[in-house]
Amino acid sequence: MPHHASLPCYRDTVRADWVDYNGHLRDAFYMLIFSFATDSLIDQIGLPDAVRKARHRSIYTLEAHLNYLHEIKEGSQVRVDMRVIAHDAKRFHLYLEMFADDGAEPVAAGEQMLLHVDTDGPRGAAFDPDITANLRALAEAQASLPAAKFAGRTIGLPVKT
Repeated sequence: MPHHASLPCYRDTVRADWVDYNGHLRDAFYMLIFSFATDSLIDQIGLPDAVRKARHRSIYTLEAHLNYLHEIKEGSQVRVDMRVIAHDAKRFHLYLEMFADDGAEPVAAGEQMLLHVDTDGPRGAAFDPDITANLRALAEAQASLPAAKFAGRTIGLPVKT
């Protein structure tokens, strides 16, 4: 997914304590970077910490899928492009691609199903109208982009016939 102006992005650097015995980013830290990116997007759609606390709302992750496409090393500069694939009254389906340094091909891709939650319950709750409008605007701005290459994949071994 080439970076596009309508794609929110998050940037970070692969830290020394994130790498494994091979000198590569540990698998769990790909998810950590995607999690930081998701936090950034949550702020961008109008739910920064102060708003979440005031409204007694939050976002919970219901499901996450990762595709590890290429190893990256300590010190790599990463960019995560984010895309809202779909949303309904309480949830949104987020697609993320991670790029290292100035690379054009993703080093990882992921997707998450996220739930808007009333923290007084906790229980799922409809997005407030302003958040719904922000999600809709973001999804509409991204609607003409090519299909998310690694979205909707399943895991499993081939069935022998």
